[in-house]
Amino acid sequence: MKIYTKTGDQGKTSLFGGTRVYKFNLRIEAYGTVDELNSYIGLIRDQEIDENAFKTLIKIQNDLFTLGSMLATPPEKEKLKSGKDRLKIPKIDEKNASILEEEIDRMNKDLPEMTHFILPGGHSTVSFCHIARNICRRAERITVHLDHTEPVDPNILIYLNRLSDYLFVLARKLTIDLEAVEIQWKHQ
Repeated sequence: MKIYTKTGDQGKTSLFGGTRVYKFNLRIEAYGTVDELNSYIGLIRDQEIDENAFKTLIKIQNDLFTLGSMLATPPEKEKLKSGKDRLKIPKIDEKNASILEEEIDRMNKDLPEMTHFILPGGHSTVSFCHIARNICRRAERITVHLDHTEPVDPNILIYLNRLSDYLFVLARKLTIDLEAVEIQWKHQ
């Protein structure tokens, strides 16, 4: 199989189901940003982190591929025929967000109470978490914009919102694990 197809040379690409759209289409922006987020999560996973965080990040990366496929599928193409069988697009559901909430609660119980905003940084691994959190927020904003033009499964928005929370709490946990210093924002 060739990597290059030349079908996108004129600025268009195909959504799942074959619909051709310009590469600046909101669906492309949404799942492209999710793909960018997935790459940054891989970068976090490649750092020296505990086994539970590593396994959770693998789960998140798989969830993001599912979420990206949902975003790449226009509502009218959610079920495609393949011979006599129908193929269903995999879905993110409430359970995926619940797993993130459980991880947030588990990590948060060992963290000091937050009394101020925190400046991103302190260690490169922590900074990678903050970058990923910001990309996640951008993916969420683009997906909200998309939802105002054509329907998006609400579980996608819930998941992205919860994932940005998870990445923030992970950054705080890794600050402690890596013996970095959390610097509070103070208005000068």
